[in-house]
Amino acid sequence: MIETSSGRVQAGTELVARAGETMHKLGSAIQRVTDIMGEIAAASLEQTRGIEQVNQAIAQMDEVTQQNAALVEEAAAAAGSMESQAEKLRAVVAVFRTGRTPVAAPSRKTAPSPHARAALARKIPRPGSAPRESTPEPKRPQPELASVNNDWATF
Repeated sequence: MIETSSGRVQAGTELVARAGETMHKLGSAIQRVTDIMGEIAAASLEQTRGIEQVNQAIAQMDEVTQQNAALVEEAAAAAGSMESQAEKLRAVVAVFRTGRTPVAAPSRKTAPSPHARAALARKIPRPGSAPRESTPEPKRPQPELASVNNDWATF
C-alpha cells in the first residue's frame, strides 16, 4: 500500500501544483482586467473633461452670438432712425434755393413736404394745360459777410 499511497501523494502534489499554476494565471488575468478597467476609467474621465470644455465653448459662442444679434438690432434701429432724420432734413432743406445745381434726389420714393409740393406746383405745368409763362423771380440781395478779423457775421 505504500506504493499506492505514494502514487496518490504524487498525484495529489501534481494536482496541487496545477491548481497553484491555475490560481497564478487567474491572478494575472484579474490584474490585466483591473489594469484595463483603470485605463477605461482614465479615458472616461479625460473624455468627460473634453465634453465639459466643448460645452463651455458652445456656451461662450452662444453668448457672443446673442451679443452680436443685439448689436445688429441696435445698428438696424440706429440706421432706421438716421434714415428717418435724413428724410426730414431733406424735406426741410428742400424749401431753400441756392444758386447751385440741385443735388440728385434720393432713389427712394417719398412724399414731398407741403413746402416742396408748393414749390413743385409753381414750377411744373399740369398735364393738358398750356405752358405758363414763367415770370422771373426778383433777385434777392446777397448778404455781405463781415470782415475776416471779426468773429461774427452781420447779414
